[in-house]
Amino acid sequence: MEDFTTGITHDQPVRRQATLGADWDARIRQLVADFGAEKSPELVEEMIMTALKMARDGMGTADLKLMNRSLKEMRYAAKVFAGYRQVRKVCVFGSARTPETSADFLAAEEFAREMVANDFMVITGGGDGIMGAAQRGAGRERSFGLNIRLPFEQRANETIHGDPKLVNFNYFFTRKLNFVKETHALALFPGGFGTMDEGFEVLTLMQTGKARIIPLVLVERAGGTYWETWMKFLTDDLFKSGYIGAEDFKLFKIVHTPAEAVAEILQFYKVYHSARWVGDQLVLRLTRRLDDAAVTELNEQFSDIVRSGKIGQTTALRQEKNEPEIWSLPRLILQPHRKSFGRFRELIDAVNLS
Repeated sequence: MEDFTTGITHDQPVRRQATLGADWDARIRQLVADFGAEKSPELVEEMIMTALKMARDGMGTADLKLMNRSLKEMRYAAKVFAGYRQVRKVCVFGSARTPETSADFLAAEEFAREMVANDFMVITGGGDGIMGAAQRGAGRERSFGLNIRLPFEQRANETIHGDPKLVNFNYFFTRKLNFVKETHALALFPGGFGTMDEGFEVLTLMQTGKARIIPLVLVERAGGTYWETWMKFLTDDLFKSGYIGAEDFKLFKIVHTPAEAVAEILQFYKVYHSARWVGDQLVLRLTRRLDDAAVTELNEQFSDIVRSGKIGQTTALRQEKNEPEIWSLPRLILQPHRKSFGRFRELIDAVNLS
């Protein structure tokens, strides 16, 4: 499984720093061993310990219900996705109110169909409109739906309704986490608050280095002004006011046809495979080795993001042994400044052109 934080979680201490005392620690450890938790038992022990601490803290019932239900939702969603870890996925967002006759609906359907033809699966919010269009294009077998329970009636679209890959969430935050955690690309079509929310969520996480860099395409129909208007707002009100930097515009791309959206996503994974932080080193996994001249050019072009040393080409680091399925891939390794992540996207683009 690819970690959506690009390995940031791997840097966290595995053994717990605070305990409940030797006796309780031993009892919890024995319970986990007796149950047969073979994978990362220390993390299971720590989750049990956290639950017991919550009881001791005297939390209110509302807080306990929220934490309990959140964990249950995350556990179930992870179980649903577990059998599809080796398949790349694209999330599609847009208005649930888009009619089937609109150009945006037809474009979303075409986009999803082409992504599936290129071995991707499609994730949507499970509703109608753009979501229904994307899942119609992808087909039931290649679709996931992450639905949200709302006070007013909302049922899943006809393609994903009743499918085991449809997950229903009570909380938007657990649903949003799974959108980001499970996807390898994001396509936004015109929509309302929800579309803006998901788009800015991913942009914020990439801009701050809290999630891996993925391709984000904003699909504008021929003659449309939706994303162009949004871009004008970003330029005139955010960029010119100093709230975002020039490099942040590299984290997304406005496209005007489904074919252009598909091409942008496929190009992103042409040579670049994935990334992971190992301590202060950023490891870029590649589908093929680069020649020496290309690595030299990368060092010249991106010296501003390298904190020390140079960009070097090597094999897998020993810390990556928990990902045996990609152990043989060549690597680029650098020690960058952890800022200006739009430049990281430019580095990936340059790698794909090498």
